[in-house]
Amino acid sequence: MKILVINCGSSSLKYQVLDMTTEEVLCKGIVERIGIEGSFIGHEKIGLEKKKTLIPMEDHKDAIAQVLKAVQDEEYGVVKSLDEIGAVGHRVVHAGEKYADSVIIDDSVIKALEECTELAPLHNPPNLAGIAACRQLMPNTPMVGVFDTAFHQSMPPESYIYALPYEYYTKYGIRRYGFHGTSHKYVAEKAAEVLNVELEDLKLITCHLGNGASVSAIKRGKCIDTSMGFTPLEGLVMGTRSGDIDPAIVSFIANKEGITHEEANEILNKKSGVLGISGVSSDFRDLETAVADGDERAILALKVFAHKVRFYIGAYMAEMNGCDAIIFTAGVGENDIMMRELICHDLGNIGIKIDPLKNKVKGKLTMISDEGAKIKVILIPTNEELMIARDTLKLVKGK
Repeated sequence: MKILVINCGSSSLKYQVLDMTTEEVLCKGIVERIGIEGSFIGHEKIGLEKKKTLIPMEDHKDAIAQVLKAVQDEEYGVVKSLDEIGAVGHRVVHAGEKYADSVIIDDSVIKALEECTELAPLHNPPNLAGIAACRQLMPNTPMVGVFDTAFHQSMPPESYIYALPYEYYTKYGIRRYGFHGTSHKYVAEKAAEVLNVELEDLKLITCHLGNGASVSAIKRGKCIDTSMGFTPLEGLVMGTRSGDIDPAIVSFIANKEGITHEEANEILNKKSGVLGISGVSSDFRDLETAVADGDERAILALKVFAHKVRFYIGAYMAEMNGCDAIIFTAGVGENDIMMRELICHDLGNIGIKIDPLKNKVKGKLTMISDEGAKIKVILIPTNEELMIARDTLKLVKGK
């Protein structure tokens, strides 16, 4: 079966078509500047050069239409007819407490996701727009929703309840949800393959480190804790997000700067993190260049980031009473050799030690732990699109 995977942002859309008999990617691409002047689609049929086409796209329906046209193109397409696409898998950021797993999309699912919009106002509306467009243009094709929050629904209440008046949870759904669940789930399953051990017999700490970053504790195949919370702002220091801070800082900044709480929240989301500390960039590659030039604030930013990752690794080892493996994934986790060294430095007494030579690798599945280390450290490139396609196939076949 061929499956189309769709990942909609507010003004962009990523997609892939996979042949699930071999799990091979047939084509992939991105649509950018949806609803903005200069919109275009960049499409790549695997084995051919990428093709960029400038074309006006007013909304997500226009964008989906261009994607469907591209995948059927005589030269660059991978299907002759949309009938060859057996299902569409949609990445959806937030499903609240409504779904603990992926689900076939129907009207009741749409309604449930609309009710979660206030929990993810930047993400769920474009996700829903992409689903609506696909349902309209491909009315007879099954649609599946794969949720960033679903994998974390196995957390026990002591992990997700905030120490606030309990009625805020029952009335407004204020609790820790966690994100990046599709990535954490994929690399955990891949780690079990690499270690040749059943996932149910493992204690894993998965580190999804990118511009957005989170760490999860996975015990016997279930997430029992994760660093992100009610929103993707909580947890690790990130590219532009503050991560964990004293909540009183929000009103303190608002009062001192003469700004609204909303403006203070904007600062925490878009002007903080390693960008805020360094004053250089939110891109870790730029920070490493600045570090090489001796920039003290860039050095501090990377140290703060590494410190917070180490903090969560230690906490989750205590929470699970041990750990079998630590997994690094996503842009920074997969490609930043220096950051992996910083995070794992001088942790030998708790069983974590990486081999400096094995660690000199980027974007390739590699066991980077020292031969004698008690805890394995593995670099695993994430593949959220494949995870979405697998869930989609499983649900459609079982329908």
